Amino acid sequence: MTRKITRSSGNVFVDLGFPPEEATVLAMRAELMASLRSLISERGWTQQEAARQLEIGQSRVSDLVRGKWEKFSLDMLLVLATRAGQRATLVLEPAAS
Repeated sequence: MTRKITRSSGNVFVDLGFPPEEATVLAMRAELMASLRSLISERGWTQQEAARQLEIGQSRVSDLVRGKWEKFSLDMLLVLATRAGQRATLVLEPAAS
């Protein structure tokens, strides 16, 4: 069996065929979710404690920890990161040609 290896564009969502603008938002959401999951783990928060700190229900924390990205908008993830004491910044770079 012959396998074809394709070099990544640097954004898995572009590689999966999403339009560039949608892929950008999806990648940002994925990065924020991973960051929040890591923060919860590093701080040793239970889901109940994370819910209290993030001012959301425990079931929403469960969705976050389980990576249910479709349940969180980029806006909401930014709100949660801010509530967790993080400061979000945006860096724009020229697109690769």
